[in-house]
Amino acid sequence: MSENVDEILRRTYNVSRETTDRLQVFADLLLKWSPRINLISRSTAQDLWHRHIQDSAAVFAAASPNARTWIDLGTGGGFPGAVVALMAAESNPGLRVTCVECDIRKAMFLKTVSRETGVAFAVLSRRIEEVPGQAADVVSARALAPMDRLLGYAERHMAETGEGLFLKGENWPAEVEKALEKWRFKLEKKSSATNPGSAVLIVKDLARA
Repeated sequence: MSENVDEILRRTYNVSRETTDRLQVFADLLLKWSPRINLISRSTAQDLWHRHIQDSAAVFAAASPNARTWIDLGTGGGFPGAVVALMAAESNPGLRVTCVECDIRKAMFLKTVSRETGVAFAVLSRRIEEVPGQAADVVSARALAPMDRLLGYAERHMAETGEGLFLKGENWPAEVEKALEKWRFKLEKKSSATNPGSAVLIVKDLARA
């Protein structure tokens, strides 16, 4: 981890040394496992902290501090779900995080992260459509599906007063416009700190049109 990213995490997200140490364990495991099961692309491995971990930290920071249950859909290599769990261990220890990942190998990796960091979070190795509704305070996802389909997943698992937190790339305005053909929701955007065109989209009051 570069000193610059360490400083950003501490200053921007009030992350302690204990939390950055846990994140380092996670990063080391990710780089060890990724060549075998393709957790992240080789081209972004050198930029892991900035491109992946800092982006996921921004999702955690955007959530309501009162959240008690969080489900992350299609967690893959741990973004943002595992990062959320590691950051919450100190700043919101009552938060119960569940990561949904249907790939058995990736689910094994996530369970290893939980064990090696000493931070408990649930890992469900099932398809999103097969997971019983969770009524979660927060539903998150990164690079999982277009917005209109993603909201269908979120509706199944979000509490009535819950919120969706979705990391989206530069095409997010077009995705939101298409989603509004099927859905009604309140939308707040927080610009990405790592890519000016990307954003964390905060969705509330979700309902079918």
